[in-house]
Order: sequence, then C-alpha cells, then structure tokens
Amino acid sequence: MKFSVFQVSRRGGREKNEDRMGYCYTRESGLFVLADGMGGHPEGEVASQLALQIVSALYQKEARPIVKDVPAFLASALMAAHHQILRYASEKGMLDTPRTTLVAAIVQGTSATWIHCGDSRLYVVRDGELLTRTRDHSYIEHKNAGASKLTAMNRNILFTCLGSPTKPRFDVTGPITLQQGDKIMLCSDGLWGTLDDSEIVRQLSQQPVSGAVPELVERALRSGGARSDNVTAIALEWETPDVFESTRGISTDSISDGVFASTIQAGLLDLAAVDLDDAAIERSIAEINEAIRRSAARKT
Repeated sequence: MKFSVFQVSRRGGREKNEDRMGYCYTRESGLFVLADGMGGHPEGEVASQLALQIVSALYQKEARPIVKDVPAFLASALMAAHHQILRYASEKGMLDTPRTTLVAAIVQGTSATWIHCGDSRLYVVRDGELLTRTRDHSYIEHKNAGASKLTAMNRNILFTCLGSPTKPRFDVTGPITLQQGDKIMLCSDGLWGTLDDSEIVRQLSQQPVSGAVPELVERALRSGGARSDNVTAIALEWETPDVFESTRGISTDSISDGVFASTIQAGLLDLAAVDLDDAAIERSIAEINEAIRRSAARKT
C-alpha cells in the first residue's frame, strides 16, 4: 500500500482537549481512528482514549496482515470500546459515564470501509468533488438530510454515542474502491462545525494532505474565535498499487508479517476483559444506575 497521511489536533477555547486520533498499519492494511470526548459528561478524554486504544488493540490482534471481515470487525470493535467505557465507569463508581463519538476507517487491498457513531465525520474527496461523507447521528441532521450547515445550537444534540447507558447506534459504510489521488479525512465537529463542506472539499482538492489539514484546522480555529471547540483531523491520500512513483508518504511494501506501525498509544489493556457479552454490559449499566439511586437517596 502507498498513502500520504497527516494528523493534527489543536485545543480551542476549551479547558482541555478531549479529542484523540491516530493510525496504525500492517503491510496490507491500515486503520485510521478519531474520537471526540463529549462535554457535559465526566472524563471525556478518558472515553476517547479508551475508544482509540480498544479499536487499535483489537485491530493489531486481528490484522495478520489483513482483517478478514472488515464490516464485522468494525462493528464488534466499536461495541467493545463502548463496553470498556461502561466498565471503567462502573469500576470507578461514577454517577455519570464518560462518553465519546467515534469514526474509524480501514483501508486494505484497493478499498476503504468505515464506521461512525455520533458527529465526528469522514469525508471522501475525488477529483475535486465530494464523493461522500458520513451523516451525523444528530436529530437535525436526520430531520433535514442534506442540510449544508447546522446551527451551533442544534449541531451538538446527538441521539447516540459510546459510553451512554443505552446501546449505541452506528453506521458501517463500504467497501468503496479507491482511485489514485482519493483523499479521506476524519475530523471532529470542531472542524466541520465552522467550515462549509464546500470549503473543506476545496482545500483537500487543492493541496496535499500535509498542507490541507493544518490549513483547515487553522481556519476552523479562527472562525470559532475565542470560544472555538477543539479541532482535530487526520487525512490520507491514496495511491493505486500500479503507480510507479510514490508520494513523500508511506509505502508498506517492506513491512514484515506480524509487524505493526502505530501512532496510537497502546496503554495497559486487558483484551480478555474487552469481549463482554450482553449480560456483562447489563450488569455494568445496573451498577451505574444503582450508584445514581443511592446518591439521590442520600440527598433526600
């Protein structure tokens, strides 16, 4: 595989940056992930970091050197991340759960497949045009499908996420066959919330990802002003295998079997505890609700 990739995360006018992103790859497969910890709930940065670590760890366990069933893997990895966040909240005795959005893509062979939950987006740009983008799991996006820009008041109202006591909803898209020069960008709502899709597509079309991504992030921060949301993006440009001259990006051809390259901090994860069944997740939810009930009883 040959691709160029660039990632950046900038703190806006928030107290801390709860966005997380990263990628890892084998000789024949690549994973790109972005999560945005949700404000209004505790430890959003923990939720987003756990999501990245779980998806990445499961990917490195599965990709030998490819993931055999990509859609099934993405769905199971997302649910494993959701379970792990609930498990964390239960073990800490938290009265509210950390929550996060998630968007993740796997590129292997000549195709890309992705999953998303919440309003972190994925854009695919081809020949200067928007080929497709994810549809946010927000009430206004689903009510007004195709709206070019959402209001600041409504865009954050999501009906699903990871870490909520309800089962997350998600969409899996693909595979789509990639062509020479296709660009895929994953980004948090801090970027698309202040920039029109047309501007995002224009910048991705006019520059390599190493120039387009930092430019888009800077524009989003300027547009957001002093109260700007955190802005995070990771983008790649694809090269078809038959192209002789590579960009200044990554070629995986020399990677040996069983070897991974990664920008995601692995952390200390017990993968045996990640594969929770429905009964285990229900127990975690029940423990959280019982902690809330006891807290309410003490206040009365």
